[in-house]
Amino acid sequence: MLQLEQLSCGYGRIRAVSGLDLAVAKGTIVALVGANGAGKTSTIQCIAGHVSAQEGRLLLDGKDITGLSPQQRVAAGIAIAPEGRKLFADLTVRENLIVGGLIRPKERTARNMERVLALFPRLAERIASQAGSLSGGEQQMAAIGRALMAEPELLMIDEVSLGLMPKNVDICYQAIGELKRAGMTILLVEQNTTRALEAADHVFVLESGHLAWSGPAAEARGSAALIEAYMGTARAKH
Repeated sequence: MLQLEQLSCGYGRIRAVSGLDLAVAKGTIVALVGANGAGKTSTIQCIAGHVSAQEGRLLLDGKDITGLSPQQRVAAGIAIAPEGRKLFADLTVRENLIVGGLIRPKERTARNMERVLALFPRLAERIASQAGSLSGGEQQMAAIGRALMAEPELLMIDEVSLGLMPKNVDICYQAIGELKRAGMTILLVEQNTTRALEAADHVFVLESGHLAWSGPAAEARGSAALIEAYMGTARAKH
């Protein structure tokens, strides 16, 4: 579904990612892992159109989307739940979800919201609450839900478990599993390598903006040395 060909991106003269080749097959979960500063967030922000590609190209279903705006990429089927959630704190959960679906016809809003609330029942209980009053776990659910309101074919989630209590990490990964079973393609950025490799079909390891390793998640799970080499022993044991 998604293919990055020799992609380089960054901020002004600063290059965060160099010559990255990456592919995400339809209906799979792909994990993008690496230490802080490895280029993970820059990569998915470039896919979303918020960071400019300096070299290379991005293909979605075989079509070159490198020159498309962020809004055009959402319309094409890409949505992101960004690092830090970035909800509209003064808006309610319902209003945040509605904003996520503005790219789609209004008559589909109620149906899409029903699906989100079925996936995250806790959001139904907090639907009228301001997003800024939610716990970290609830905010992550709302951020994923807002992305889903855009009816994506490719869902990207940046730092799924960062700062969340274990029970909320479980809820988010259960939802990710349900979405995959429903046929959605998912690209995860995650520092919790254990959870990422449990959920993923394929893994890409970034190191200092370069691809250090890629392969089936099952192979990565069986190689503690591989993860330790690129993530550090402490992170590998998370």
